[in-house]
Amino acid sequence: MLPQRRDIASLVVCEDDSPTLELLCDHLAADRFAVMPAPSASDALRLCRYNHPDLLLLDLTLPDASGLDVLREIRDADGITSRFDPGLPVIVLTGRSADADRVRGLDFGADDYVVKPFSYPELRARIAAVLRRRPGGREGPCRVGEIVVDTARRKVWVGEREVTLSNKEFGLLRVLATDPSRVFAKRELLEAVWGFRSPARTRTLDSHASRLRRKLDPEHGRFVINAWGYGYRLIDG
Repeated sequence: MLPQRRDIASLVVCEDDSPTLELLCDHLAADRFAVMPAPSASDALRLCRYNHPDLLLLDLTLPDASGLDVLREIRDADGITSRFDPGLPVIVLTGRSADADRVRGLDFGADDYVVKPFSYPELRARIAAVLRRRPGGREGPCRVGEIVVDTARRKVWVGEREVTLSNKEFGLLRVLATDPSRVFAKRELLEAVWGFRSPARTRTLDSHASRLRRKLDPEHGRFVINAWGYGYRLIDG
């Protein structure tokens, strides 16, 4: 039996330069980080909202918005209605090396500021240092009726029964649990869990939702509700 990989932490890497993004993701994955690539500001905000990473690595020059706008959106969040964690550690990684840019980034709430070209070993050490400083670590478990979702340990219980889910099933449940009172559109779920950036005709979501429903409640099929023609939501109980 092969040993199970245990990730140190989950990171969103927001970088619009494809070679740099690929390099960062390859190195970080090799160092046992769970990496979520984000080539745009909208991708970074989506991943931070629905996937609750441990740290955001953020470029300032992005194709659709400034990285400072992303940082402001996160720091201004209330942690409840916006679904962003306002305390999310953020390291700015940018080519802007002027003192004014550095001070501006730190004033906006960055935990560290790294200038390109960068040394990966140094960046890796800075990531570790910022993660160590975060009080309280990852967010605690989320409860929706009988369902408990522990994002930090990637575990799920229904009552006293632990439920084993695939990565995508867990990702789908985690997104639905962020706001169990509303119906998520299929396009939202496909974008948040699978990264689809344009409408796609696929049964992937429906098949995963069906398996998730059966695993959560093999006998009655409760919890994951299909709003026909639109999307899915959780039911409380």
